[in-house]
Amino acid sequence: MRAMSELDHSDLDGRLLQLLLTVVEEGSVTRAAERLGVSQSAVSHLLDKLRAIVGDPLFVKAGRGIVPTARAEALAQRARVLLEELRSFATPERFDPATLQAGFTIAANELQCDLLLPPLLRRLRAQAPGVTLRVIPSGVPSAEMLRQEQCQLVISPRPPDAGDLMQRRLFTDRYVVFFDAAARAAPVDLADYLRADHVTVVYEPRRPIDVDDRLAERGVQRRFVASVPGFAGIAAFLRGAPLLATLPASLQGGLLRGFAVAEPPLAIDPMPMFMVWHARRHSDPVQRWLRDELLEVATEVTGQAGA
Repeated sequence: MRAMSELDHSDLDGRLLQLLLTVVEEGSVTRAAERLGVSQSAVSHLLDKLRAIVGDPLFVKAGRGIVPTARAEALAQRARVLLEELRSFATPERFDPATLQAGFTIAANELQCDLLLPPLLRRLRAQAPGVTLRVIPSGVPSAEMLRQEQCQLVISPRPPDAGDLMQRRLFTDRYVVFFDAAARAAPVDLADYLRADHVTVVYEPRRPIDVDDRLAERGVQRRFVASVPGFAGIAAFLRGAPLLATLPASLQGGLLRGFAVAEPPLAIDPMPMFMVWHARRHSDPVQRWLRDELLEVATEVTGQAGA
């Protein structure tokens, strides 16, 4: 039997990668052992083996627990990719949706959820009755949401800038001005538009929506009297008040149904909408099916062909 000092990269296997990932996620050898169904001594022994291979302590004490070193955190990200590749290696390229038992998680805001995800679920379950869908708020989407597999897809007009992410345009939306026709008339010109009080969406932490960033960069100064963390909060402020909201036109059919709309009194570039996924999932046949179905739904709902 070789000594620990003689171990090298050829001694790495899926079990060691999963062990590292589990201890990082649990922050405890005890909880990692419970999750893996092995003894604490087995986890400690394998951690020693992994430490010898990579030449790093991997974990250090912090209070009553342990925390990963910077090297361990970096290795854990790579381990996720390698484990997925190992799973893909043993998974047939073709699959039968009718036998699929899977849950998909998609990060989206209220507009995207309202417009795309109910018809997507109907389309998926018509082919795969065992499929379920979980929607989480995208907010200001980050690459970590996909790297750590908090979700399989992110839908966003502003994809995170990261080399390990991939994207495809679903559709393009235009901006219109929403208002309550019982409380005010449409703005007659730019001066009237700028004199009005406005309400908008600001995602935490303090990230304006795309149109507000664009207009601010052009020096267009509007008076915002209220901001809300999502599109669902806009209607309550517009109703019965002489306020304006410049937002994507797709909201007309859902969250802002019943409000009057007018064309903005200045040129505003349209807003592209993308689906984003991690590169390690690009060739996964199940996720490829999910992406294709979402693209079909976007084409049907908007009448636009994705690019």
